Amino acid sequence: MVNQSSQVGFLLLGFSEYPELERILFVVVLTSYLLTLVGNTLIILLSVLDPRLHSPMYFFLSNLSFLDLCFTTCCVPQMLVNLWGPKTISFLGCFIQLFIFMSLGTTECILLTVMAFDRYVAVCQPLHYATIIHPRLCLQLAAVAWVLGLTQSIVQTPPTLLLPFCPHRQIDDFLCEVPSLIRLSCGDTTYNEIQLVVSSFFILVVPLSLVLVSYGAIARAVLRINSAQAWKRALGTCSSHLMVVTIFYSSVIAVYLQPQNPYAQKRGKFFGLFYAVGTPSLNPLIYTLRNKEVKRAFRRLLGKDGESREN
Repeated sequence: MVNQSSQVGFLLLGFSEYPELERILFVVVLTSYLLTLVGNTLIILLSVLDPRLHSPMYFFLSNLSFLDLCFTTCCVPQMLVNLWGPKTISFLGCFIQLFIFMSLGTTECILLTVMAFDRYVAVCQPLHYATIIHPRLCLQLAAVAWVLGLTQSIVQTPPTLLLPFCPHRQIDDFLCEVPSLIRLSCGDTTYNEIQLVVSSFFILVVPLSLVLVSYGAIARAVLRINSAQAWKRALGTCSSHLMVVTIFYSSVIAVYLQPQNPYAQKRGKFFGLFYAVGTPSLNPLIYTLRNKEVKRAFRRLLGKDGESREN
């Protein structure tokens, strides 16, 4: 049977029952997108131009910023169109959006885990940090994150879009996401639901567990420190990344591991919007405000010497 959705596309409902709310969301999403573009581009420029940021931590951070730029650009322009005007998206547009969204979302899960490992070595093995986290390993770890993200999307996207969808073609979401497309199907979705659970385990539960193990080891190491200055330095090294991890995983889990009831689906829609738009705009803000090295690099870029005032 030919999937009619492949010919006529889909309708992304969003909050179509609340048009005034959608106008407000248009302004919020547009503002967040502009902040994402400016903030993440700034971090990439600082990481490239400032020699003092040529370290593994900022190499991974620039990867995260580039990923967030791609992540939002794949979905926000279409979202803005749907919030202000027609809510249609072609089958090809939905395929591209889902494929890129899945790939970059998985890559971010892996990359945040890699960054947690980098912080673990920096705090728990400081004398061996340069030997363990060498440039070649950094490139290899970043490549693994990007390749695993691409692989996950290749595995997950085609089976989802080959489902027999209901004739109304209405996706109760702002984006083409796997849970929403599964709910739209009028056929048997057992295989897709099992695939979603398995993939969620490997791209959410396993990476998050590794992050928690890394920070558990960091916490034990910090508790053994007697120096207040060393305490402050260790917390400053990890706090920004820990905040980013908390925000990212909280929103992703709310979207992909939600119970099957109408209230949870409405709540998941809000979290999905925040996951797609809010998180990428907050990441550079968190690192810029809480990371002294980034603030110093920004001052140097502006031609101001703020070293003494930052200490």
